[in-house]
Amino acid sequence: MNRWMILAFLLLLAGCREKQQDTFLTPEKANQYFMKIEAVCNRDNGKLWGKNLFGPVMYVDRNIRKIIANQPDKDGLLKEKDGIYTGTYPIKPLISNSAVRYGGTLFAMAPLPNEEDEYTIINRAIHGLFHCYQESIGYTSSGYNTANMDEKNARLWIKLEWKALRKAINSEGAEEQLAIRDALIFKGSNRELYQKYANDEIRFENYEGLAAFTYILLISETQEENKARLMEYLDRVYLRPSYARSYGAVTGALYANLLYNKGYDFKTIRSENVDLGDEVRKLYDIQLPEVCRDVAGSLALNYDIGIIQSEEEKRDADIKERIHRQISTFTEKPVVFFELESPYFDFEDSDIHPMDTLGTLYSTLRVSDNWGKLTVEKGGCLVSNNLKYLRVTSKGYKADKNRIEGEGWHLVLNNGWELMLVNENYLVRKLMP
Repeated sequence: MNRWMILAFLLLLAGCREKQQDTFLTPEKANQYFMKIEAVCNRDNGKLWGKNLFGPVMYVDRNIRKIIANQPDKDGLLKEKDGIYTGTYPIKPLISNSAVRYGGTLFAMAPLPNEEDEYTIINRAIHGLFHCYQESIGYTSSGYNTANMDEKNARLWIKLEWKALRKAINSEGAEEQLAIRDALIFKGSNRELYQKYANDEIRFENYEGLAAFTYILLISETQEENKARLMEYLDRVYLRPSYARSYGAVTGALYANLLYNKGYDFKTIRSENVDLGDEVRKLYDIQLPEVCRDVAGSLALNYDIGIIQSEEEKRDADIKERIHRQISTFTEKPVVFFELESPYFDFEDSDIHPMDTLGTLYSTLRVSDNWGKLTVEKGGCLVSNNLKYLRVTSKGYKADKNRIEGEGWHLVLNNGWELMLVNENYLVRKLMP
């Protein structure tokens, strides 16, 4: 009898654990969100991009990799119950807010936030659906490296540009025209300083900026709500210590909003190389100086340059304090080094912290590359400014065949690769033939 009572108790515990591991997105809630997403898309019904964006959507819980989808996949991997299709996302591919093919079907992938938030849940779905639209017309991203946007001079120009764009969006007539000109002069000054990054900036502002512009516009029911949400987004990004992975989305959205207000035909955009700032210049008939930096300094006095400089001085002090506190984690031997060949990153923009010339600290990160998949859940990892190298602490290092872990991270190593001790550090490298 006691044996049966113990077994029943253990089964009860197992059931509790299973419930704790489940997602907050129940089938009932999922159905409600999917209906709201469809209603948002139907309200636009293709006016913006020439096509109703609604289609297959999958939410994925990063913690347990559970899929909750609104439609089946062609290969029948997802199982239907109560009108919702569920399954488990494979362990190796990354989970990101993008367009993905799963079971032969193109889905908008939307990572679930850690806590239920209706606006975030819906905007991530629209974000993914927009990238599905882009892929459907052959418009894909070739990637971009904008690490330069964490340098002090770049951040000064970006903040000045944002302040001018905010003024333009909240103005009319001659005042709007003048603010747009100032924003483009600040942008031009930045481009003159970092000419080799210009194409990367254009691609970033275009690809992710148009996605942010689209979900903010479609979700908003009035022009006032659209403007308020756009300004809220700008305020959040403005406060971040790193702009390298976030500035393009909000900057592109701001320029796209100006284009929209002037009746621009977005259906003409068919590639990531369309410079939204230049499209604004042409549409608003803005004349720019031959060298923007010749006049940008004097214009900066009209946009709180003193306050911006004080903000950046505080940021520099915070970086120095962070380096002093954490430098040993990533510089004292042994550490684990990864050479990045063709990486794909998945992270939250708010989890990024610059470490000056050492690189960028990601509090949490998921990255896949030719060597496999690395997941950093706590303790952080350091990525070089040129996106060529990554390092994590070797504390707690344990290896079991192709599964390796350390304090706060774990790695699934692909066949044909190994993690070797080289000069007191661990290094991921390809097996020699």
